[in-house]
Amino acid sequence: MLALAILGFLHEEPLHGYELKERIKALTGHVRAVSDGALYPAIARLEAAGQLERRVEPGVAAAPRQMLSLTEAGEAELQRRLREPSEVDITDRNRYFTILAFLRHLPSPAAQSEVLRRRLAFLDAPATFFTQGGRRLSSADVPDPFRKGMIEVARATRDAERAWLTRTITELGLLPETGPR
Repeated sequence: MLALAILGFLHEEPLHGYELKERIKALTGHVRAVSDGALYPAIARLEAAGQLERRVEPGVAAAPRQMLSLTEAGEAELQRRLREPSEVDITDRNRYFTILAFLRHLPSPAAQSEVLRRRLAFLDAPATFFTQGGRRLSSADVPDPFRKGMIEVARATRDAERAWLTRTITELGLLPETGPR
């Protein structure tokens, strides 16, 4: 998801490494901290793949800054990652939120809706944290108040997300197709 975040933020505007790190940290840092040891090698891999380019600009008050920007290949890769997220990108909430942060960059409401429909299908599938004898346990079946809380919070979160997904998919169905943004 680090590569997607890098491509997504650079789609919005060229940034230097520190600005990019701060934006990624704001997006995912509460669950997955981004270290220099992960960020800069990821930038180097994307640059080696021709998806990013660097250029030197004068610094504001000090040394020159290396600005990063997206190439056409980077734009194509961003579009591919948004249009064709992996199964784990749909089922893992934190990875999915990274997709949501940049899904507006897919120019087709139909393609956006398809990603949302995949998440909705995942949320509609039966799930539970706990089973007993092959049977899924509901909060009423669990005497432990903390486990009961896990189930109740997850259910409320799922219901709220399902409502938002359904509403947004409906709204996207009403939007005309648009070109690149």
